[in-house]
Amino acid sequence: MDADKKRIWIRGQFVEVTDEVYRAYMQGDRKMRYFENDLKTERFVLGKEGQVVQIIPSREDSLDRLVDENAQQFSDEQESVESVVLHKLEVDRLHTALSLLTPEERALIQALFFEEKTERQYADELGVYRNAVHVRKIKVLKKLKSLLEGSIEKP
Repeated sequence: MDADKKRIWIRGQFVEVTDEVYRAYMQGDRKMRYFENDLKTERFVLGKEGQVVQIIPSREDSLDRLVDENAQQFSDEQESVESVVLHKLEVDRLHTALSLLTPEERALIQALFFEEKTERQYADELGVYRNAVHVRKIKVLKKLKSLLEGSIEKP
């Protein structure tokens, strides 16, 4: 074989081919390497001083790598419309039930759950024992539960 002749490796041996066949084979080989390697490898764009300016991710990415890098491509942070509507309906039902409580019961709920006071703090304000506030809270919560489950119409 002459040094200027084109040869390709096929089934464990070199085969002499024409220039046209060699070009077609190498073009197909390059395309195969592109699909097998280049698409699966991320590339770096370097600046004038050799620093990484941009990272071009591979076109085939694993979910694990994206999660590890806090990638947001698969984020599920937005609530669905259905869950927003259901939440709004539940809040409306709760406000309706709260409006059916006595003023003292509403004051207790307001202090403990909205103002985030402790039972002891609220008991000190009222001048009663903490245990009395706790018992009242349990009664009011049971009443609210029965209002929400029973007499208030569910959507």
